[in-house]
Amino acid sequence: MNQTERLQVWIEQGNVTISQLFFQFYKLLQISDEEAMLIMHLNAFQESGNSFPTPANIAERMTMSEDMIATNMQRLMQKGYMEIHQKLDEQGVLYEVISLMPLWKRILDYMTTQNQKDETTNEKLKEGQLFQLFEQEFGRFLSPMETEMISMWLDQDRHTPEVIRKALMEAVLSQKLSLRYIDRILFEWKKNHVKTIEDAEKHSKNFRKNTVKTTKDYQAPKESDIKKPNNNIPFYNWLDQQK
Repeated sequence: MNQTERLQVWIEQGNVTISQLFFQFYKLLQISDEEAMLIMHLNAFQESGNSFPTPANIAERMTMSEDMIATNMQRLMQKGYMEIHQKLDEQGVLYEVISLMPLWKRILDYMTTQNQKDETTNEKLKEGQLFQLFEQEFGRFLSPMETEMISMWLDQDRHTPEVIRKALMEAVLSQKLSLRYIDRILFEWKKNHVKTIEDAEKHSKNFRKNTVKTTKDYQAPKESDIKKPNNNIPFYNWLDQQK
């Protein structure tokens, strides 16, 4: 059961107060203020156990006339926000109930669409910040070819901005600041199913651990065999993986 279906069940069971959701979206659904107030009264009747209040019942709580209430109820049904269902009670007697579930479903649809738009906006923002970070680390504007390569990492290879950022930091730490080096890091990560920052950190940590172990196991040559001093600090070279 996804989030939308779960919320729908909670609404049906009366476990969710829908007033805040309704007030947020009813204008977008082209519901008038009169219709909105009528809906809130219908919902209040249902919560108190009256699933089929008459226009007369509702008029006792509103300044609208019974005829105006009936007209607005008809309009809500025409808009597809309200339905009247027939049900059988325990004695087999037929009775009618007013259902606002079509309205709640529409609101849930709007919520889902809005969340998707927000996620897309956030992703675009992260991508823009990613390009800025590359220019900051490179100390210059990116060339069209470099911009295209980063876009390919995002669009074709489906790397997240966070993972690409992590690969850039790996290149900075290794003092190998080039897109070719970063591309190789991302290639290795994709081959090893690295999809999150946590995966990348774990993968890099394992490589560094293996590099340090190899360095410790290395037996130093005799002093007489040393021709030139070697003061290099070992680091993992991702490009060596091509061999």
